Order: sequence, then C-alpha cells, then structure tokens
Amino acid sequence: MKNFEAVIVDGYVDEPACFGVPPYLSPYPRYIAGALHECNIKKQNIHYTTIDQLRKLSSMKETIKQADTVIIIAGMTVPGKYLRASPITLNEIESVFKIASGSKILGGPIRLGFSKQGGESAKKLGINIEDVYIAKEDIESFVYDFLQNNQQIGNITHRQRTVEEIGRWAINGAFIHQQHPDYPYIICELETYRGCGRNTHCSFCTEPFYKESKYRPVEDVIFEVSELYNSGARYFRIGRQPDLFTYQSIENTNDISEPNPEAIEKLYRGIRDKAPDLQVLHMDNVNPATIARYPDKSRKILDIILKYHTTGDVCALGMESADPDVVSANNLKATPEEVLEAIKIINEKGGKCGYNGLPEILPGLNFVYGLKGETKKTFKNNYDFLKKVFDSGLLVRRINLRQVVTFPGTPIYGKDTVTKKHNKLFLNHKEKVREYIDKPMLRKLVPEGTILKNVLCEVHKDGFTFGRQLGSYPLLVGIPELLPENKFIDIMVTGHGHRSITGIPYPLRINEASLELISEIPGVGKNQAAEIYKNIPFKDKNDFMERVENGEKLINYISL
Repeated sequence: MKNFEAVIVDGYVDEPACFGVPPYLSPYPRYIAGALHECNIKKQNIHYTTIDQLRKLSSMKETIKQADTVIIIAGMTVPGKYLRASPITLNEIESVFKIASGSKILGGPIRLGFSKQGGESAKKLGINIEDVYIAKEDIESFVYDFLQNNQQIGNITHRQRTVEEIGRWAINGAFIHQQHPDYPYIICELETYRGCGRNTHCSFCTEPFYKESKYRPVEDVIFEVSELYNSGARYFRIGRQPDLFTYQSIENTNDISEPNPEAIEKLYRGIRDKAPDLQVLHMDNVNPATIARYPDKSRKILDIILKYHTTGDVCALGMESADPDVVSANNLKATPEEVLEAIKIINEKGGKCGYNGLPEILPGLNFVYGLKGETKKTFKNNYDFLKKVFDSGLLVRRINLRQVVTFPGTPIYGKDTVTKKHNKLFLNHKEKVREYIDKPMLRKLVPEGTILKNVLCEVHKDGFTFGRQLGSYPLLVGIPELLPENKFIDIMVTGHGHRSITGIPYPLRINEASLELISEIPGVGKNQAAEIYKNIPFKDKNDFMERVENGEKLINYISL
C-alpha cells in the first residue's frame, strides 16, 4: 500500500508462557510488523514504540495522529513488578486512541480481561472511545485480514493465525526490533508453540484459550532467529511455550506427552549455527511432571541445552502448590513429589557454575495462591516444601509467589473469595519465605566475593545504580555508585537482600573509587575504608600492599 503508515504501540504483555516487558520483546510486535509488511506496507512506514517511549516523545504522538492505522498490544494475565517499565493503563489506551485519526485496533492478552495486580478477577474490557476494534482472537491475523482483503474492519471474522502465517510473519517482521529503545540490548522472546497439550487444564490458566498445541516447524524458528541475528539481535529466549521439553512431542494417551529430544537438538543446534556469536540463549517454562515421568529423556534434553545454551539459564517450573488437596481441586499438573524429583534432576545436570558467575541451569518455582481448596494448611505445606528443598542442599534460582488473577472462561473465574480471606496470611507467608528461604538460598547461589560478568547498568535510584545480566529471571544488582547507564560491567557480590544483591565494580579502580564503594570490599570496615580513601592515590599494587593493612588479601579485588 503506497504511503500507508502504521504505528504499533507496545503496551507490554506478561502471560504464563510469554513475556514482553523490557528488556524483553515479545513476538506480538514482530508478527504484526510481518503481517503489515506482507500487505505491501513499506518497512519505513511501519513504526514501533513502547508505551514508556511514548510517554516521553511528543514526536511519536504526531506520527500517531497522522497514521492510517494505530495498533496497541497489551495484556498482563500474570502481572508482576518491573524494574524500569510500566505497562499501559486503560486510561493511556484511551488517550492514545483519542489522538489517532486512522483505524484503531487493540489486541493481545488484554482481550481476555484487564487486571492491575494479583488477587482479583479480571475486569471486562471497556474502552470509551468510538471506532476502537478489539481483536477477539489473534491481533496479527485481524490486522492482516483487515488490510490484505480490504475488508470493512467491523466485518472481519476473528480467528487464530495459522502456523504457516507465523512462519512468514516472524521473518518478515524481524526488522522491527531495531526500533526498540533498548536496541541492541533486548531479549527476543521466541515461540516454539502455544496451547497446553494436557487433556484437562489447571483451573486458573489462560493458555487453554489458544486451544490445542500447535507446534512451529523447527526450520521456521531457526529462520526467524537467522533474520533477527542478521539485523543485530544477540539475545534470545525460547520462552513462548508452556513446556519446552514437550516441543514436537510424541503424543500418547496420558496427560503428559512424551518428550522428543531429537527435535530439541535440531532446534538448538540450528539456532547456534545461524547465530554463532549470540550472547544469550535461555529458555523458560517446563512442566515438572514431564521431567519426573520421563527422567531419561529429560536428562538427555538437559544435556542438549547445556551443550548449546549460555550460562545462567532457568527452567521455570509451574508448581503452583505443595498442598495435595489444592493440586487435586485445581487439576494442577504435578504433585509435590514430582516437582522435587524435577528439581533434583535439574540440579544434577545444571548445578555447576558457569563462566558468568551463575550455575549453568537451575529450576525456578512458581506458586499460585487463592486457588480452590486453599486453607491455612496450604501455606504450611508450601513453606515446608521449600524448607525441604533448601535443607537438601538443592539450589533454586528464584521463587515466584503470586496471588491468582481469574479470567472469564476459566473454572476459577469470580471465585476469588479465598484470596481475600487469606490475604494477610499470604503477606506474612511471603515475608517468611523471603527471609528464611530466598535470602539464604541467594547466599548459597552467589556467595560474597562471587564475580558476576556482564551486568548491564540500567537505572539510577537513591544514589544506587541498578543493573542485571541479560537473561531469564536475572538477579537484580544494586551498586552504591552512579555509574553510566546502558553499559556492561563485571561486579563482585558484597551483600544479599531477599531477591537482590549488592555489588561493586570488579576489579575496583581503587584510585577512582568513592568511599562508599571501598567500604563494600569484603573484609573492609568503615574505618579501614576511610583510611584507604585518605591514602589515594596508590602508585602500584606493591604500594597498595605496603600502605594498606591486609593489602595482600585485598589486592585481588582492585586495579589501579
């Protein structure tokens, strides 16, 4: 379409099997951009902006005013807390559409309902702006049908996109990631399939709305990575699927499909062939029951991942509850015994420390509260399970405790009385887990003195620089100094919080260091830090060792 202008506004998504909050880029914008381009819209006429960027740039608002179509992607079905991004609000959606003069399309998981936080039922989506069209199925296919077939937008049939369409659109739309404000330091979320393969589903989950599992061909995913890599992408996560271990699975009659290690080998090998200098290749979701019921094939898959991935990887295990009554009442996918077995197998294979300071691959645990059958006993069962894991010497990368958000169409919708009844219990339980499980687990995972490589400095707050390694569920690092943003540094761990750590640049350039940074060096108290700071500058390392008490022990932490 000659001179047709389109704007994609990324309001961010957070789903059980898809993440799109910076530094992550979900597949949605790339698929939409590919659909637009297939409709003969020139790449230079397809504009992308995040909602955070739009809040700052008046120039993009002018582009929205003049665009022929404005498309907003949004939806947080598992809302969380984010370091430096704020998902779009309903008021902001209306504000954007108010200034748009062209076609107005809204889609993504927001079609299922809207919620700001856990512990409540999602509200029915209501937009008080005329001529806004909500894609009730896949937004990318809605956009494509509107433009390609020149249909009246109000007459378009809402449908799911096909695997073949995604194969084309993912490649055609790969260019759009270059317009992300964090480029090139963004993690491209890759889809292998969507839709849960279980015969019956967890009471709260939205993944069944995507219906049966639709596997993308291995070649399509590899071609997408190749296109992204050739346009500058270096950070990837195979994250958009409910269970990576059952990608291209061997179907059988029970509730858990048999893994297909050969397909996963082909996928990982192909990604590495097409993106030889990638910086991150991580994964996300795994059903712990898959590992427990198919231990040999799961070990083989872990060996494959270890061969091709990058260090610091995480297998996110949807445990949900360690209470057998809650497991049964909500048709949860794994028993506590199966989850424990999965944790053991992942630790057995991935617990060795890798080059960036973190273990190669560890489990992460997701718990959900407010489910049917929950009682005071549930909180004790969950804590006792975590204590058993910790006392067994097993490592867990992160523990996610969240209150359920219920959506229309799920068995638990509207039944949030348990959440409200147990809210105080939940908050006390959460605090207990953070203090007695998370914090000591973090000390085991990254002891004081651990060197973490390639930490990206992201934001300043209260005199600290906060940064993270790019990857799955990265550790938040607080550095007591204002350092240049958007710069990678190595840090040495000097302290531990509940879910974050304190660190200093490594090696510390002692002649340029502040008193605050010097006082963070392991073994250095406030008095010695003041003495070291007073004696700056040092001529060389010998001078440092001669003039600083225990200087020979501290010399490995510094540079001159």
